Amino acid sequence: MFHVEPELPESLREAALKVFGDRLDLAESYHRALSTDGVERGLIGPREVPRLWERHLLNCAVLGELIDDEATVVDIGSGAGLPGIPLAIARPDLKITLVEPLLRRTRFLGEFLEAVGMDVLVVRGRAEQAGVVKEAGGADVVTSRAVAPLARLAKWSLPLVRTGGQMLALKGTSAQEEIERDSAELAKLGAADIAVLQCGAKLLPTPTTVVRATRGPRRHHHRHS
Repeated sequence: MFHVEPELPESLREAALKVFGDRLDLAESYHRALSTDGVERGLIGPREVPRLWERHLLNCAVLGELIDDEATVVDIGSGAGLPGIPLAIARPDLKITLVEPLLRRTRFLGEFLEAVGMDVLVVRGRAEQAGVVKEAGGADVVTSRAVAPLARLAKWSLPLVRTGGQMLALKGTSAQEEIERDSAELAKLGAADIAVLQCGAKLLPTPTTVVRATRGPRRHHHRHS
Protein backbone atom coordinates (compact mmCIF):
# COMPACT_ATOMS: atom_id res chain seq x y z
CA MET A 1 0.00 0.00 0.00
CA PHE A 2 1.20 3.49 -0.74
CA HIS A 3 1.39 5.95 2.09
CA VAL A 4 -1.49 8.37 1.57
CA GLU A 5 -0.96 11.87 2.85
CA PRO A 6 -3.55 13.29 5.22
CA GLU A 7 -6.23 15.36 3.57
CA LEU A 8 -5.85 19.03 2.77
CA PRO A 9 -3.11 20.69 4.88
CA GLU A 10 -4.50 23.39 7.21
CA SER A 11 -2.13 25.98 5.74
CA LEU A 12 -3.83 25.61 2.33
CA ARG A 13 -7.43 25.19 3.50
CA GLU A 14 -8.35 28.85 3.05
CA ALA A 15 -6.90 28.98 -0.46
CA ALA A 16 -8.64 25.72 -1.40
CA LEU A 17 -11.98 27.02 -0.14
CA LYS A 18 -11.56 30.22 -2.14
CA VAL A 19 -10.61 28.34 -5.30
CA PHE A 20 -12.95 25.32 -5.13
CA GLY A 21 -15.78 26.72 -2.99
CA ASP A 22 -18.60 24.25 -2.45
CA ARG A 23 -16.90 21.80 -4.82
CA LEU A 24 -13.99 21.23 -2.44
CA ASP A 25 -15.25 17.68 -1.87
CA LEU A 26 -14.72 17.00 -5.60
CA ALA A 27 -11.17 18.35 -5.32
CA GLU A 28 -10.64 16.02 -2.35
CA SER A 29 -11.90 13.06 -4.39
CA TYR A 30 -9.48 13.95 -7.18
CA HIS A 31 -6.64 14.29 -4.67
CA ARG A 32 -7.50 10.83 -3.36
CA ALA A 33 -7.58 9.36 -6.87
CA LEU A 34 -4.20 10.86 -7.76
CA SER A 35 -2.51 9.81 -4.53
CA THR A 36 -3.72 6.19 -4.75
CA ASP A 37 -4.73 5.11 -8.26
CA GLY A 38 -2.58 7.75 -9.93
CA VAL A 39 0.54 6.57 -8.12
CA GLU A 40 -0.23 2.87 -8.61
CA ARG A 41 -0.72 3.39 -12.35
CA GLY A 42 2.48 5.39 -12.65
CA LEU A 43 0.79 8.70 -13.54
CA ILE A 44 2.08 10.52 -10.46
CA GLY A 45 5.47 9.99 -8.82
CA PRO A 46 5.18 8.91 -5.16
CA ARG A 47 7.35 11.90 -4.19
CA GLU A 48 4.77 14.28 -5.59
CA VAL A 49 2.07 13.03 -3.21
CA PRO A 50 2.87 15.36 -0.28
CA ARG A 51 2.83 18.31 -2.69
CA LEU A 52 -0.29 17.42 -4.65
CA TRP A 53 -2.50 20.12 -3.16
CA GLU A 54 -0.09 22.99 -3.59
CA ARG A 55 1.93 22.04 -6.65
CA HIS A 56 -0.78 20.31 -8.67
CA LEU A 57 -4.40 20.92 -7.68
CA LEU A 58 -4.27 24.56 -6.55
CA ASN A 59 -1.42 25.47 -8.87
CA CYS A 60 -3.59 24.37 -11.83
CA ALA A 61 -6.99 25.57 -10.62
CA VAL A 62 -5.91 29.22 -10.26
CA LEU A 63 -5.51 29.30 -14.04
CA GLY A 64 -9.24 30.04 -13.98
CA GLU A 65 -8.35 33.64 -13.10
CA LEU A 66 -7.39 34.13 -16.75
CA ILE A 67 -10.42 32.50 -18.36
CA ASP A 68 -13.73 34.17 -19.26
CA ASP A 69 -17.09 32.85 -18.08
CA GLU A 70 -18.49 29.87 -19.97
CA ALA A 71 -15.47 29.54 -22.23
CA THR A 72 -14.70 26.34 -24.11
CA VAL A 73 -11.33 24.97 -23.03
CA VAL A 74 -9.14 22.22 -24.49
CA ASP A 75 -6.39 20.81 -22.27
CA ILE A 76 -3.68 19.15 -24.36
CA GLY A 77 -1.35 16.42 -23.12
CA SER A 78 -3.60 16.26 -20.09
CA GLY A 79 -1.80 13.29 -18.49
CA ALA A 80 -3.43 12.63 -15.13
CA GLY A 81 -5.79 15.57 -15.80
CA LEU A 82 -3.59 18.57 -15.03
CA PRO A 83 -4.52 21.38 -15.38
CA GLY A 84 -7.88 20.36 -16.91
CA ILE A 85 -9.55 18.58 -13.98
CA PRO A 86 -8.70 21.09 -11.18
CA LEU A 87 -9.86 23.81 -13.58
CA ALA A 88 -13.13 21.96 -14.25
CA ILE A 89 -13.71 21.53 -10.52
CA ALA A 90 -13.02 25.20 -9.73
CA ARG A 91 -14.98 26.47 -12.75
CA PRO A 92 -18.06 24.36 -13.50
CA ASP A 93 -19.17 27.05 -16.01
CA LEU A 94 -16.35 26.05 -18.39
CA LYS A 95 -16.81 23.42 -21.09
CA ILE A 96 -13.63 21.37 -20.90
CA THR A 97 -12.12 18.71 -23.16
CA LEU A 98 -9.05 16.73 -22.13
CA VAL A 99 -6.78 15.55 -24.96
CA GLU A 100 -4.31 12.78 -24.11
CA PRO A 101 -2.66 10.18 -26.40
CA LEU A 102 -1.87 7.41 -23.88
CA LEU A 103 -4.56 4.82 -23.20
CA ARG A 104 -3.65 4.16 -19.55
CA ARG A 105 -4.04 7.89 -18.88
CA THR A 106 -7.33 8.34 -20.76
CA ARG A 107 -8.65 5.30 -18.92
CA PHE A 108 -7.76 6.86 -15.54
CA LEU A 109 -9.35 10.17 -16.60
CA GLY A 110 -12.53 8.52 -17.86
CA GLU A 111 -12.93 6.36 -14.76
CA PHE A 112 -12.44 9.27 -12.36
CA LEU A 113 -14.81 11.61 -14.24
CA GLU A 114 -17.47 8.94 -14.42
CA ALA A 115 -17.11 8.03 -10.73
CA VAL A 116 -17.70 11.62 -9.60
CA GLY A 117 -20.19 12.48 -12.36
CA MET A 118 -18.27 15.37 -13.93
CA ASP A 119 -19.21 16.49 -17.41
CA VAL A 120 -15.76 16.69 -19.02
CA LEU A 121 -14.97 15.13 -22.39
CA VAL A 122 -11.87 12.96 -22.85
CA VAL A 123 -10.43 12.64 -26.36
CA ARG A 124 -7.66 10.12 -26.94
CA GLY A 125 -5.10 11.40 -29.40
CA ARG A 126 -2.40 13.95 -30.05
CA ALA A 127 -3.22 17.63 -30.32
CA GLU A 128 -1.94 17.82 -33.89
CA GLN A 129 -4.04 14.92 -35.26
CA ALA A 130 -6.74 15.96 -37.73
CA GLY A 131 -9.41 13.99 -35.84
CA VAL A 132 -8.58 15.77 -32.60
CA VAL A 133 -8.61 19.18 -34.28
CA LYS A 134 -11.98 18.31 -35.77
CA GLU A 135 -13.45 17.10 -32.46
CA ALA A 136 -11.94 19.63 -30.08
CA GLY A 137 -10.96 22.59 -32.27
CA GLY A 138 -12.43 26.09 -32.36
CA ALA A 139 -12.02 26.48 -28.58
CA ASP A 140 -11.77 29.80 -26.74
CA VAL A 141 -8.76 28.64 -24.75
CA VAL A 142 -6.21 25.84 -24.98
CA THR A 143 -4.28 24.93 -21.83
CA SER A 144 -1.20 22.80 -21.22
CA ARG A 145 1.29 22.02 -18.54
CA ALA A 146 4.86 20.82 -18.97
CA VAL A 147 4.05 19.35 -22.37
CA ALA A 148 6.79 20.72 -24.64
CA PRO A 149 9.03 23.71 -25.39
CA LEU A 150 7.05 26.82 -26.25
CA ALA A 151 7.40 26.85 -30.06
CA ARG A 152 6.31 23.23 -30.35
CA LEU A 153 3.52 23.85 -27.87
CA ALA A 154 2.23 26.80 -29.91
CA LYS A 155 2.32 24.65 -33.04
CA TRP A 156 0.00 22.14 -31.34
CA SER A 157 -2.09 24.61 -29.36
CA LEU A 158 -2.93 27.46 -31.72
CA PRO A 159 -4.69 25.32 -34.38
CA LEU A 160 -7.14 24.21 -31.67
CA VAL A 161 -8.29 27.72 -30.74
CA ARG A 162 -10.41 30.12 -32.71
CA THR A 163 -8.89 33.32 -34.08
CA GLY A 164 -8.68 35.64 -31.08
CA GLY A 165 -8.65 32.63 -28.76
CA GLN A 166 -5.86 32.07 -26.27
CA MET A 167 -3.14 29.62 -25.46
CA LEU A 168 -2.39 29.37 -21.73
CA ALA A 169 0.75 27.35 -21.00
CA LEU A 170 1.77 26.64 -17.40
CA LYS A 171 5.51 27.12 -17.33
CA GLY A 172 8.39 27.36 -14.89
CA THR A 173 10.69 30.26 -14.13
CA SER A 174 12.32 30.08 -17.58
CA ALA A 175 9.12 31.29 -19.30
CA GLN A 176 10.59 34.62 -20.41
CA GLU A 177 13.72 32.95 -21.82
CA GLU A 178 11.56 30.52 -23.79
CA ILE A 179 9.60 33.40 -25.30
CA GLU A 180 12.79 35.19 -26.34
CA ARG A 181 14.34 32.02 -27.74
CA ASP A 182 11.24 31.06 -29.75
CA SER A 183 9.96 34.52 -30.70
CA ALA A 184 10.52 34.21 -34.49
CA GLU A 185 8.85 30.80 -34.55
CA LEU A 186 5.95 32.03 -32.42
CA ALA A 187 5.34 35.00 -34.72
CA LYS A 188 5.31 32.67 -37.74
CA LEU A 189 2.67 30.52 -36.03
CA GLY A 190 0.43 33.57 -35.53
CA ALA A 191 0.99 33.91 -31.77
CA ALA A 192 0.29 37.51 -30.79
CA ASP A 193 0.37 39.53 -27.53
CA ILE A 194 2.63 37.05 -25.79
CA ALA A 195 2.93 37.69 -22.06
CA VAL A 196 4.12 36.00 -18.89
CA LEU A 197 1.47 36.19 -16.17
CA GLN A 198 1.16 35.08 -12.56
CA CYS A 199 -1.96 33.41 -11.16
CA GLY A 200 -2.91 32.79 -7.57
CA ALA A 201 -0.47 35.38 -6.23
CA LYS A 202 -2.84 36.29 -3.38
CA LEU A 203 -3.63 32.66 -2.55
CA LEU A 204 -0.58 30.46 -3.00
CA PRO A 205 2.89 30.44 -1.43
CA THR A 206 4.29 30.17 -4.97
CA PRO A 207 2.15 31.73 -7.72
CA THR A 208 1.62 29.88 -10.99
CA THR A 209 3.57 31.16 -14.01
CA VAL A 210 1.61 31.15 -17.26
CA VAL A 211 2.58 32.09 -20.80
CA ARG A 212 -0.42 33.56 -22.59
CA ALA A 213 -0.59 34.07 -26.34
CA THR A 214 -3.50 35.07 -28.56
CA ARG A 215 -4.09 33.44 -31.92
CA GLY A 216 -3.79 36.20 -34.46
CA PRO A 217 -5.74 36.31 -37.71
CA ARG A 218 -4.71 33.66 -40.18
CA ARG A 219 -2.42 35.05 -42.83
CA HIS A 220 -3.80 33.09 -45.75
CA HIS A 221 -7.03 31.48 -46.99
CA HIS A 222 -8.61 34.72 -48.23
CA ARG A 223 -11.82 33.32 -49.59
CA HIS A 224 -14.20 35.60 -51.40
CA SER A 225 -17.81 34.83 -50.77
